[in-house]
Amino acid sequence: MAQSPALYNYQVVRQFTVMTVIWGVVGMLVGVIIAAQLVWPELNVNEYLSYGRLRPLHTNAVIFAFGGCALFATSYFVVQRTSHVSLFAPRLAAFTFWGWQLVIVLAAITLPMGMTQAKEYAELEWPIDILITLVWVSYAIVFFGTIAKRKVSHIYVANWFYGAFILAVALLHLVNSAAIPVSLFPMKSYSAYAGVQDAMVQWWYGHNAVGFFLTAGFLGMMYYFVPKQAERPVYSYRLSVVHFWALIFTYMWAGPHHLHYTALPDWTQSLGMVFSLILLAPSWGGMINGIMTLSGAWHKLRDDPILKFLITSLSFYGMSTFEGPMMSIKTVNALSHYTDWTIGHVHSGALGWVAMISIGSVYYLLPRLYGKTQMHSMKAVEMHFWISTIGIVLYIASMWIAGVMQGLMWRATNADGTLTYSFVESVKATYPFWTIRLLGGALFFSGMLLMTWNMFKTMAGGQAVDAPVLKAAVAH
Repeated sequence: MAQSPALYNYQVVRQFTVMTVIWGVVGMLVGVIIAAQLVWPELNVNEYLSYGRLRPLHTNAVIFAFGGCALFATSYFVVQRTSHVSLFAPRLAAFTFWGWQLVIVLAAITLPMGMTQAKEYAELEWPIDILITLVWVSYAIVFFGTIAKRKVSHIYVANWFYGAFILAVALLHLVNSAAIPVSLFPMKSYSAYAGVQDAMVQWWYGHNAVGFFLTAGFLGMMYYFVPKQAERPVYSYRLSVVHFWALIFTYMWAGPHHLHYTALPDWTQSLGMVFSLILLAPSWGGMINGIMTLSGAWHKLRDDPILKFLITSLSFYGMSTFEGPMMSIKTVNALSHYTDWTIGHVHSGALGWVAMISIGSVYYLLPRLYGKTQMHSMKAVEMHFWISTIGIVLYIASMWIAGVMQGLMWRATNADGTLTYSFVESVKATYPFWTIRLLGGALFFSGMLLMTWNMFKTMAGGQAVDAPVLKAAVAH
């Protein structure tokens, strides 16, 4: 009797892919709400739905729920396809899905309740930290176990980036979440750090969350999905290896640039600035490598909206990784810090780079996971691209102008040395730009709703299928 062919494990990929879109809608809806609360403060209807409670919920939902699910989905897909084997420990892979959803739901409940990991004193946080650790260790076992049992000798470069992201995030989480439990009932703990050391650990964690969770992981997507969608090999494989080592070594040292003009020792601030400037080289090396993969296939951009998402995301990656080093220069930072310029910079990276490459990758995955050749409506994908792009441009441009204006107003002095403007005057002057930002965010959110409709129509018109594992001789 003929033996049935081995199949890739697409079940967990499907689950994470669908939840990527769902959490994207949730996270961006909260973003639109808090943007509206800045324009209309009366929308702060009660303490649980106030700006101060919803803002951390927004960042957690967009980064760890939307971005995290996108990383789980794509890394599980890519590591199987490039290793020519099914996932290692499929039950553990299933645990990573349900465990990660539980983490997200717990965060969605505790953050509006005000149960945050305030560094001095935390409630109900360390049990969630332990759950995150269990999920992440399981993720590492599944990912590296799959690479260990691969049928090809070569480890494709996308897996290098995914692997670095998994290891670095584990290190970041353990060190930053170090706490001394006080009691089990009620669940309370004290932070292991205090003062300027706490600030340094926080920004070592914060910037490397950007560097590894929001950069290295998504570069893993870039190195797989851009060549696949363009049907061209990576422009320079040698450059991709240089890109990898330069990026992961340099990023670890850049965190102190968030602490200019604080109690952090001056030499540490300067060290962070220097490494931030060095980061420009590997970042742009990766962007050039991705965009130049289209050499000989530029015409495909006219008709392929998925490729538009992927390549435009690289343009935003290049812009954000130029802007970041510039903002780390102390004299520039003196103007930009604490202003909305920083918010614009964050969202050019978060929406322009992270969200757009995730959306492009999900549009690539969904039809293949449900036995289809393409999405239900490619016109809707095209429309989604333009809505998103216009939304991002409105968002970033308004925040740039608002930020520079705020910085100039705060430092303006009269002839006698007194401040020209009160703080509230700078707030009042920012309102028109907050309104434009709200419009940009609402456009991006509406694009996600369009994607959700397209996803469910694609799923309804197809059926869940697992592709047979390719033999090692066949290209991935």
